[in-house]
Amino acid sequence: MTTRAPDESIAAKRPRNVRALGAVSFLTDVSSEMIYPLLPGFVTGTLGAGAALLGVIEGAAEATASALKLASGWISDRVPRRKPLVVAGYVIATIARPLVALAFTAAHVLAVRMADRVGKGIRTSPRDALIADSVDASSRGRAFGFHRAMDHAGAVLGPLVAFALMAWFGLGVRDVFWLAAVPGLLSVLVLVVFVREAPRPVVVAARVAPADSTHNGARLGRAFWSYLGVLFVFTLGNCTDAFLLLRAAQLGVPVAAIPLLWAALHVVKSVSSTPAGSLSDRVGRRPLLLAGWIWFAAVYAGLAFASAPWHVWALFLAYGIFFGLTEGAEKALVADLAPAARRGAAFGWFNA
Repeated sequence: MTTRAPDESIAAKRPRNVRALGAVSFLTDVSSEMIYPLLPGFVTGTLGAGAALLGVIEGAAEATASALKLASGWISDRVPRRKPLVVAGYVIATIARPLVALAFTAAHVLAVRMADRVGKGIRTSPRDALIADSVDASSRGRAFGFHRAMDHAGAVLGPLVAFALMAWFGLGVRDVFWLAAVPGLLSVLVLVVFVREAPRPVVVAARVAPADSTHNGARLGRAFWSYLGVLFVFTLGNCTDAFLLLRAAQLGVPVAAIPLLWAALHVVKSVSSTPAGSLSDRVGRRPLLLAGWIWFAAVYAGLAFASAPWHVWALFLAYGIFFGLTEGAEKALVADLAPAARRGAAFGWFNA
């Protein structure tokens, strides 16, 4: 195996990738979140499918994305450029996502969601590796924190745009689904025009089967796998945020206020992600992760003992800080622990 060293002469241009990919994620999330909050009601109400079938649709879609995140990360380490994979993933999702407007059965929705998640699975790990390739190790936390901040900002704006289109302009759900294509197309345009390939070590002569996890594991190293094991254990103690929203309703938060509660959570996520990522560059990733996990436990304990709606609002805002403390630091630590030539595979395992 041989590697090609990066060309340091263009290092100063690399932070542009972080800003551009942040804008891409912002626009993509605006598009996605114009659709996603409306999808459960569309499937169960307009199409007349049951809630169980909605669960099958989402489960199959996310399982597809997880499998492809691992495969695309591995592939991105063995090709000269990561950007084509990233572009392909965003293009597939951008084309597929608005086609839910044509759905007249739950099977149609399943096909669209699967295609959308295929795009997400293809792009996610190469994109994360490209961010890591584009910045110095001393600013990885800030880079990933900024990217997550932009992602969450899009998750705030998307539902608000959908609400405005329906409440102020009288558009129907299918009309909103079609209009979600606009920010999606803009995201692809930004990606193609402004994102540049970041030079990196590339494996030139490694002919190894993708399923050869022993080969990949040996190269990624014990520290990486130990870290992944810790994350796996923590994730076992986590649960879907849908249960937290159910808890909010149980404690008296009106149904009409649930979207506002959800938007407020994403506002805190967005505001806290960049400064917390920068802090991880200064004090280290592990202190931020430990603090975030302790904060997470405290918030969940608070929700268990909460007894009034205002408790829910306070705890949801506090919950957003957990994401700020951990999301950027988690990805930065993946890049810290993985060899440069195996970052795609590392992010594939992490994202999967």
